[in-house]
Amino acid sequence: MSYTGPDFDPPQPRRSPLRRPLTVAIAALVPGALLGWGVYAAVGGSDDGGSGGGADRAGSVSTSSSAPPSSGPASPTDDAKRPTGTSPSATTAEPSPSNSKSAPAAASGPLKGKVVVIDPGHNPGNFQHASEINRKVNVGTHWKECDTTGTATNAGWPEAKFTLDVAHRLRTLLEEQGATVKLTQDDDRSYGPCVDERARIGNEAEADAAISIHADGSGTGNRGFHVILPGSVRDGEADTRAIVGPSAELGQRIAGNFVRATGSAPSNYVGGGTGLVTRTDLGGLNLSTVPKVFIECGNMRDSKDAALLTSGTWRQKAAQGMSEGIVSFLRG
Repeated sequence: MSYTGPDFDPPQPRRSPLRRPLTVAIAALVPGALLGWGVYAAVGGSDDGGSGGGADRAGSVSTSSSAPPSSGPASPTDDAKRPTGTSPSATTAEPSPSNSKSAPAAASGPLKGKVVVIDPGHNPGNFQHASEINRKVNVGTHWKECDTTGTATNAGWPEAKFTLDVAHRLRTLLEEQGATVKLTQDDDRSYGPCVDERARIGNEAEADAAISIHADGSGTGNRGFHVILPGSVRDGEADTRAIVGPSAELGQRIAGNFVRATGSAPSNYVGGGTGLVTRTDLGGLNLSTVPKVFIECGNMRDSKDAALLTSGTWRQKAAQGMSEGIVSFLRG
């Protein structure tokens, strides 16, 4: 999803009350993260092909949650994105090693007793259910679409296929560590779930950590990953105050390990080079009562990032980075 425009909440570290404790957490990660960044730069990570944000968008997020607005086309500034000019069924990427609908949790390991919820962004069948995914749901601060189709590479490989593949790889890695893993969807339903239900699945599972996997749909030249952290929200059914701190720690650990595992740089168009962005408009975060973050693994609309995202080898590294971050968070 693209996070430029009026819905984007740029991070403001100097004003954040979490600045001092988060600096301590970051300090523990910086040496490894910088090492990964140094490797990236040494092998030519500086030829990203440009910088700056994507195109501006008209409109703004409503702050009222008392009643749903009239239905209309889903906005790409939601918890999700839409592909532009590409077929949702096209595929050029290598498959994941396993597409099993459910895998048994490991009996033992360092994460035994821990529950992790993985949210593969979007659903491969969403494009066939426009009226259902355009339905508005309450995300606490306002109403927004149930879901969207997500974006796609210029060659037509859908984000929904990418997210599910990475989710399978991540599930395997976490189960090997002893965690109990639940997916919000496993291509086992015709569309959705809606963004409010995605949050509810993590809440009802009493997850120790939750992660929503995505890939961005920004402009050419915009490259790199970013992790989205929940901002402080208290409105209607949304109250993130208890999870802001632990979610920030989870996000920082994932970002640091993602750099080391993949060699990818933090986003060059949001986050000020930190790879971290705070938002208060995403239902999947606003309605969560458990530590949760989103990760945009790269920009599907940039050819260089797309070459990584469509590589099975790179996707395994991405899953490894996420896994190591989650393990580090859960083990303390």
